[in-house]
Amino acid sequence: MVAAAIRDGNLTFACRRATGKAAEGRWEFPGGKVEAGEDPRSALRRELREELGIDVEIGELIDRSATQVGDLAIDLATYEARLIGARPVQSTDHDLLDWLRPDQLGQVAWADPDLPAVAVLRARYANEMT
Repeated sequence: MVAAAIRDGNLTFACRRATGKAAEGRWEFPGGKVEAGEDPRSALRRELREELGIDVEIGELIDRSATQVGDLAIDLATYEARLIGARPVQSTDHDLLDWLRPDQLGQVAWADPDLPAVAVLRARYANEMT
């Protein structure tokens, strides 16, 4: 699995999972599955186009962690990304889209697989503020 922490200035884009979806009501960085033989960065660009109708420039890997969720181990690679063009306004998998300030990253209920990347970003943003 791949995800994008999309930044715009000091804001980071996050999405809340819609009712009826896995981890419903929890926040996550948008992304999705990597198909067999697909490069992770290409998969992330494809997923963001399909899910949000946006294009991004993929940056450095923030975190790659495996998280046990029930019987499933989710291996999630989260990359920094920069939006190219307009901000997303709707999603196929989410009921709420928001741009969070650094201090808000710790105030929303994140899906478990996203927590390691959130921790890295919170530490990084705290260092940027000092």
